[in-house]
Amino acid sequence: MSLRVTFLGTGGAVPTTERAPSALFVNREGDRLLFDCAEGTQRQMMRFGTGFGIDHLFVSHLHGDHVLGIPGLIQTLDFNERDEPLTIHCPPNTRSDLHDLVHAVGHDPGFHVAFDVVAPGEVALDGDGYEIRAFETDHHTRSQGYVLEEDDRPGRFDRPRAEELGVPVGPKFGRLHEGETVELDDGTVVEPEQVVGPSRPGRKLVYTADTRPSDRTVAVAEHADLLVHDATFADEMADRARETAHSTGREAGRVARRAGVTRLALVHISSRYAGDASPIRREAREAFDGDCFVPDDGRLLEIPFPENGT
Repeated sequence: MSLRVTFLGTGGAVPTTERAPSALFVNREGDRLLFDCAEGTQRQMMRFGTGFGIDHLFVSHLHGDHVLGIPGLIQTLDFNERDEPLTIHCPPNTRSDLHDLVHAVGHDPGFHVAFDVVAPGEVALDGDGYEIRAFETDHHTRSQGYVLEEDDRPGRFDRPRAEELGVPVGPKFGRLHEGETVELDDGTVVEPEQVVGPSRPGRKLVYTADTRPSDRTVAVAEHADLLVHDATFADEMADRARETAHSTGREAGRVARRAGVTRLALVHISSRYAGDASPIRREAREAFDGDCFVPDDGRLLEIPFPENGT
């Protein structure tokens, strides 16, 4: 069951030759999900091979460096003769503005574009084996992040124990693993808990978009496999981070440490660090001793299951 993340845009509000503004592409076993869509996102999708076939777009807030790529992407989808509907999930009180943005250049797409208003705490998408929920973030406008969390998986099946109990190899193995009680030919009843271990957690991915460090993020990101967090500035610009409602790398690292996440991706890197983002990474690593990195645009990351990927 694959869960792959492509960092299409890792920069701040001002694009650089190395970093485009915010866009994150997630492919979960063929479900194609896009989080934010800054200007140039469709070109990034071509450069890095994700394709245009997205099923859902999740908008964090209405600042231009998170939404200005939407009209162009929709036109491209239309030119490619798309006929499947596209759902844009968005914060409360943003639907009208997003509708106007989609139609801003006088283009009416030939496929249905639906707008799903989702408030923090609500489920934006109830997928097959996972859900995506919105959570409130701390920025200078109505803003929210999103958490993709998979359902728990069945525990490990103990085949030797099942055979010891007389369960024949075949369909009864599968039924037991799926939580069903089975009866053997001699009338013996075998319960799932006799041969199946405790349930195992699925994976969790958290995307904050622009935000100050927040207790809400810490709570939502608890034990996440990947936290993608705003890290616009290094410590030298901490005052600027507070003024603009962004985070420093160190602040992102503290959030990751408190939440006990496995990996921390530092994004929304200010153009001030176009030549060298190492201060942001270094300061985050001083606060968080897990896997911490500043992804380049185009980086593809496979998120394994917990327990060493098993």
